[in-house]
Amino acid sequence: MAELTVGAGLPRGLVKMAVAKGASADELARRSGIALADLDDQDNRIPIASYIALMRAAKELTGDPALALHYGEEVDLSELSITGLIMNAAETMGEAFVQMNRFGRLAIEYDGGGDRFQMKVDKRGPWLVDARANPNDFPELTEVTFGRMVCSPRRFVPTPHVLEVHVTHPAPSYRAEYDRIFQCPVVFDAEWNALRMHPDTPKFRVALQSRYVFGVLSERAERLLKELEQSQTTRGRVEALLMPILHTGDIGMDAIATKMAVSRQTLFRRLKAEDATFEKVLDDLRHRLSKDYLAGRKASVNETGYLVGFSDPAAFSRAFKRWTGKSPRDFRDGA
Repeated sequence: MAELTVGAGLPRGLVKMAVAKGASADELARRSGIALADLDDQDNRIPIASYIALMRAAKELTGDPALALHYGEEVDLSELSITGLIMNAAETMGEAFVQMNRFGRLAIEYDGGGDRFQMKVDKRGPWLVDARANPNDFPELTEVTFGRMVCSPRRFVPTPHVLEVHVTHPAPSYRAEYDRIFQCPVVFDAEWNALRMHPDTPKFRVALQSRYVFGVLSERAERLLKELEQSQTTRGRVEALLMPILHTGDIGMDAIATKMAVSRQTLFRRLKAEDATFEKVLDDLRHRLSKDYLAGRKASVNETGYLVGFSDPAAFSRAFKRWTGKSPRDFRDGA
C-alpha cells in the first residue's frame, strides 16, 4: 500500500504557527525529518508520518499541548490548500461538503476507502462523520479538522451550525480548550468522530470568493472568464458556463444545455453551426486553463488537474501531453 501523504501547505502552515509561538524552525525540521525547503513547492507531498512527527514536535517546542486545536481554530484551510479556496467558493455549505470530499486528498490523504466525510442521520438529527479507519493513531488530525469545521464557518453562518461534538479519543488535560473552542457539548471516548449539525446547515450560504478561485489562481484566467461572459457566440456561452463548474465534475452536455434553457439537440445544432462540438469546446477550455494555472505557479500539477475536471491525475497527465507534447510538470518548470 502506498505511503499516505499531505500537501506541503499543511506542514508549512504548522511550521509558521509553531515558530510564531516560539519554536525553532531548524529543530522542527530535525525532529520531523522534513527539509524546510521542501515546503516551498506546493507540488511536494510530505509523508504523513513526518507530518505527525512535526505536529508532536511543535506541541512540545511551543509548550502548547492544544496546538492542533489552535491550528484548526486560527488558520483557515484556504490559507494552506486550494481545497479550502474551492470550499470557500461554494454557494452553500452542502456544496462545500461535496467539494471537501472531492478535493480533500489534495490536502491530506487518509486511511480509508470512499468519501472521508459522510452524512448520517439518526433520531437526533444529521451527523457529519469522519470515516478515518484509525483515528486514534493521530487524534491531533481530528482536533485540527473539527476545529476548522466549527470555527471557520462562524464568519458567515447565521446560527451555530455544530450542536455537539463526538471524538473517539480520551479527554486530554486541556479539556477546557474543547469547551472554549467548540461552544457545545463534547463527548470523549465516543464510538465515532462526528459533528451533530444544525438541520439547515447544508443550506447556509458560503460564497466567500465572489468570482470563484480563478482570479486567485491566474489573472489571465480571470480575464478569460470576463471575456466569455460577454461573448455572444454559443461556444463562448458554453465556455463561460463550464469554467466555474469544471472542478465539480458536473460538466456534461445535458447539464450545460439545462443552464442555457435549451435541449441537448438544440445545443448540438448551435455548436455545429459554429463548427464546434461540446467535447471539443470542453477539451480546448481545459487545455487553455491548465496552461494558465501551471504557468502562474499558483496551483500544483495535481491541483490543476482537479480544477479542470480530472479526478485521476494520470488521466490529466495524458491529456496534457496530448495537448502540448510535454508533461504538466515539465511545462510548469519551463514556464
